[in-house]
Order: sequence, then structure tokens, then C-alpha cells
Amino acid sequence: MIEWLTGYLPQALSGWEVALLLATAVFTAFLTASVGVGGGVFLLAVLSLVMPVAAIIPVHGLVQFGANANRALMLWRDISWRSTLWFLPGALLGAWLASLFLVQLPLPVLQLAIAAFILYLCWGPKLPPLMLGDRGTLVAGALTTFLSHFVGATGPLVAAFIKQKHADRRQTSVATFAATMVLQHGPKAVVYGATGFVFGEWLLLVGLMIAAGAVGTKLGLLQLARLTDRCFTLLFNTVLTLLCLRLLWQAGSGLLAG
Repeated sequence: MIEWLTGYLPQALSGWEVALLLATAVFTAFLTASVGVGGGVFLLAVLSLVMPVAAIIPVHGLVQFGANANRALMLWRDISWRSTLWFLPGALLGAWLASLFLVQLPLPVLQLAIAAFILYLCWGPKLPPLMLGDRGTLVAGALTTFLSHFVGATGPLVAAFIKQKHADRRQTSVATFAATMVLQHGPKAVVYGATGFVFGEWLLLVGLMIAAGAVGTKLGLLQLARLTDRCFTLLFNTVLTLLCLRLLWQAGSGLLAG
């Protein structure tokens, strides 16, 4: 079965690498649905092990678009539409600005800044009402979408921001995060297509990974329903902190290598 499918999948991948990616799609969707964050970064790490460099970020964006769309549809009634609608123009603005930005930003500096802000959102005092309001949400949409074109997975930063806006409402936090990620990954796909990346060879693989992810999402939401808000917050902050440690390690390695 695996060998038959490879005839319709990218030639750069073996059958077992495809199987690994499908299994990863299930696990990462489960992780994000149950704990609220972490799947996108984990998926990006696995993609970087088996895929050509030029395809990693565009394919990651498409798969995450589908995974977040699945989660948003399954939690449709829990989405904060006010937050989502204010995030939208920011995401469009950020994607447009990134398409015009031809200079590569210093990755280690970006990683340090993102990690520091995420740690503050998790463990520091609550942001002032102005930053968590409508205009703050618009700015967050623009900034995180812009940065995602250079760093790849800025989902943890968005997740931490959304969690502060909707503290003690785990279903709303997970649902709204999914909706905002749909808005962020959609424009990115358009930008990569406009700048010359050819998606055709990868579309079947992306479709299979999205379908596999739907299974993981369903299982993850069943687990989410069993958690208390307090337990969810602890798991959420713990996973984000681990992701920040990874970012700090990457940033330190990059600065030392430079």
C-alpha cells in the first residue's frame, strides 16, 4: 500500500518517510487539540528531517492550515469571533509586509525575542487591557504573521496571547487559536505561491496529512474535555516553556556559530 502511494507522492520521499509524516500529523494534531499548543513546532522539526529545505515552510503552512481548520470546525461554537475578526486584517497586513521584505532578518535575535515574550505571557503578570483589546489583537495578528515567514512556527506566541485573552476558558482558547491560525496560514500559502513555490507535487501528501490530522484532532478534543481549566493551564504553560527552551537553545547555537 505504502509503495503504491509513493507513485503519486513527491519523489524526494520514501514510503517510510511518508508513513512517518502521517503518524506525525496524527500525534501533533492530538497534542495541539488536547494541550492547546506544541503540534506545529513538533511537526516542523520532523519535516526538517525528511523534506527538501525549500519545501519545509510552505508544506508546513498548508498542513497547519488544514489541521487548524479541522479543529476550528470541531469547536465552531467556542470560537471568539470578535478576537478572530480583529486578528484577520492584522494577518493580511503581516503577510503582505513579509512578501515585500527581501532582507533576511537575524534568526537568533528573533528566536530570543519570541522566547522571552512567550515566557512573559506564560509566567509574568497579565498584559494590560489595552494590549489584550481589539487593537492589540490586530497588532498581534500583523506581527506574528510577519515573523512566521522568517521563523516558521510562531504558533506558540499566538497561543500564549490568545490564552491571556481567554484565561480560564480552555475550549474558547483552543478554538480561537485554531481560527486565528487558519487566518495566518492561509495568506502564507498565497505568498509562497506568488513567489514561485510549486505546490502541485506536494498536494496529495498535504491532503493525506490533513486527513490523518483530523483523527488526531478528534482524539485530542476528547482528552481536552476531560481536563479542568487549572490542569489545562498548567500543561499549556509547561509545553510552551519547553518550546521556549528549544528556541533559546537554537538562538544560542546560532549566535555562537555566527
